Amino acid sequence: MGMPVEALMEKVGIGISTWILDRQGLIENGAIVLVGPGHNGGDGLVVARELYMAGVDTSIWCPFPLKKELTQKHFDYAIRIGIENLEHKPDSKSDLLWIEALFGLGQSRIISDEIVHLLNTKKKSSPDKLISIDVPAGIDSDNGNKVSNTSCKASATLSLGLFKTGLIQDSAIDFVGNLERVDIGIPNNILSDLPETQPLRISFSDLSTFVWPKPSKSKSKYQRGRVLLIAGSEKYRGAASLALNGALASGTGSVSAFLPKSVTSALWSTHPEVLLLGDLNTFQDGSSDFSKVLNEVDLNRFDSILLGPGLGIGIAEEKDCFGSDLLDFKGLLVLDADAINRLSITSKGWEWLNDRKGPTWLTPHLEEFKRLFPLIDCSNPLKAGIEAAKISSSSVLLKSAHSVISDPEGKTWQIGQVNSSVARTGLGDVLAGFVSGMGASGLASDKKLDTSLLAASALMHAYAGAFCIKGSTASTICTFLSELIKKEST
Repeated sequence: MGMPVEALMEKVGIGISTWILDRQGLIENGAIVLVGPGHNGGDGLVVARELYMAGVDTSIWCPFPLKKELTQKHFDYAIRIGIENLEHKPDSKSDLLWIEALFGLGQSRIISDEIVHLLNTKKKSSPDKLISIDVPAGIDSDNGNKVSNTSCKASATLSLGLFKTGLIQDSAIDFVGNLERVDIGIPNNILSDLPETQPLRISFSDLSTFVWPKPSKSKSKYQRGRVLLIAGSEKYRGAASLALNGALASGTGSVSAFLPKSVTSALWSTHPEVLLLGDLNTFQDGSSDFSKVLNEVDLNRFDSILLGPGLGIGIAEEKDCFGSDLLDFKGLLVLDADAINRLSITSKGWEWLNDRKGPTWLTPHLEEFKRLFPLIDCSNPLKAGIEAAKISSSSVLLKSAHSVISDPEGKTWQIGQVNSSVARTGLGDVLAGFVSGMGASGLASDKKLDTSLLAASALMHAYAGAFCIKGSTASTICTFLSELIKKEST
């Protein structure tokens, strides 16, 4: 930012101490600041000073020699005003608040097992009273991976200024605890100068900032989005049903489908709104053959096509099933689950996507992603999603606890809030149907499609999983999702 280190350290320390003082229950028995050798330790010393001056019983512990001159100055001042410097390691079973300020950004130092054990014993004995400043000790702030064999498990991490990329990666979930942002006064003009390709952390409060499709009230059902689903198999009949539920929940005007016979025989009673176009043939292994149905209908009648949920892997005879029909389709093609798996074993693999005449959205989980993009390093899912979108000319929703959404131009969103309710069987099928319906509605309403709608739809799906009070099954959450999107579209 260009701000002098001295001024930045003061802003950080005051911001964090204010956050703590606003939560008196944390400091009712006092606080200990664990001071590291660098500027993160200096931040902690300013916090110690501010808490002490506010009347909190505060002490400090420095397990390493101090290396930064400014940190040493803050240490000397802390001692001068009467803050106790502990000569021995603190008691991890005490009920004091521990403020961990050991390393912060750019960690590369291996933390001793003794210190990690001390920190994690504290977390176990007082689950809410271990706070890390900026980044927990032992975590790489760029990718969320562990620097040591293990890491400090914080009850809360106070990220300074902006959220660090590594803190919202799945690999860091168990170590970050509650992630909070501390405002350090970054000027708006600096934020506005960030490139469009700067990854954006999105949370549930951002749902109101997205632009949702709002079809004109005069439009007929066929002008409000037309979706074609090709899903399900004799092995995975439920996937087809849940994908249909997701598409219907989106509020799109018309849903048609090719489905396996075992699903179509009862479709009139389970999904009377769906127009059945025909049955999928079945291979000997129970998976579905979709290649023969593509020429039975004019695909360009539809705004979006969803291909994949529950189809089954298929057999070698269908190895090149992605032909000209789907290449020439000008609407949105959503490839999910087994469509991605099947594309990965075709002769062209992901390169087939670059020949598409219309937009493509991919919705893989990590293992499906690895099959389709075997040469992409997946140790950092954020970077992996960005790279895949660029090379395949497709928008990619890489599903995980912190799902990544990226478009071919490099614009990227990552869901920053986590709820385990969305990690259940069937919710991926609901999501695939839902984004297909939302994409169709977007194309019908605006005659254009932006990946921000994919990001918004994924965020809405996560929100539904987090706040559905009637249950956590895929069907129950889908019903709640339908209620949510109805409110957004009115």
